[in-house]
Amino acid sequence: MLDQRRHQRIRFCSPPSIKIGYGGAIGEGAIENLSLSGIMLRSSLALEVGHIAGFEFSLFGSPVIDVPATVVSRVGNLFGARFQTGPINQILIEDALNAALAEGQATIFSLHELGGRKVMRIMGGLNATLRNDFMHALTRVGVQEIDVEAVTAVDQGGLALCLVATRRHGAEMGAQSACFASAWKLALAAPGDVGNL
Repeated sequence: MLDQRRHQRIRFCSPPSIKIGYGGAIGEGAIENLSLSGIMLRSSLALEVGHIAGFEFSLFGSPVIDVPATVVSRVGNLFGARFQTGPINQILIEDALNAALAEGQATIFSLHELGGRKVMRIMGGLNATLRNDFMHALTRVGVQEIDVEAVTAVDQGGLALCLVATRRHGAEMGAQSACFASAWKLALAAPGDVGNL
């Protein structure tokens, strides 16, 4: 239940593109999620587990990050890789992730046990791309509270998820950021269905 990763995985509203150099070939892909220590990406390049590839990417206008990484997993065209980064790249990655979270372009989704209550915490953007994890947490884990204090942007899809959580699953909205609170107030006042989530 507790999220015990060394570095949080950060997801994106729209997957950033990535250039890949591997075994003399150059290809492209899309970033599924990213952390300070590694990356999950989709690519048509046939990367092999245990081999090193070069990755070059920019997150929503950040400086270009060029980092080698060891491929550690593969499922079809989805690859996981662990960065072999120095202090400069580490700072570039951290700064790019922090800026993407602040702008609502990226999201950290985590589950916690606090005071005997199961709490879902969302940081950064709250949108429909979180649907699968959000619904799993509600239906399988039994989340009782949703903490959106660190949400920096919310769209209709994100509000619909929260409406489903409160109206159909009895979850309570916990701490709220100013941008979420104002959008939530409008969502609660608006008549209509919460959609077919």
